[in-house]
Amino acid sequence: QVQLVESGGGLVQAGGSLRLSCAASGSFVSINVMAWYRQAPGQERELVARILSDSNTNYADSVKGRFTISRDSAKNTVYLQMNSLKPEDTAVYYCKVNIRSRAWSLQEYWGRGTQVTVSS
Repeated sequence: QVQLVESGGGLVQAGGSLRLSCAASGSFVSINVMAWYRQAPGQERELVARILSDSNTNYADSVKGRFTISRDSAKNTVYLQMNSLKPEDTAVYYCKVNIRSRAWSLQEYWGRGTQVTVSS
């Protein structure tokens, strides 16, 4: 079982910055992928950014150049630095991890989400 604890959401004015954190704990062999998704009201959940175990990253086109994903493997933590925030970034942000369990299976876990609200 893996637990994810997200933090860092809140209310910010357009142009401002926020940093999200997601710490994973539990019993597993490794974390292969750490990612952030978001879901705005009435919209489908979408990938914002992900980082692989080799530190390769991918970003949604809408956040390229503004958001940066990073991970601290020693702390099993992923971060999302969000700069130049826009009202359209308003959403619930979810952390997701893909892990290798001690039974050697691949498993996926989601956090509960943290609200990010950007005012104009």
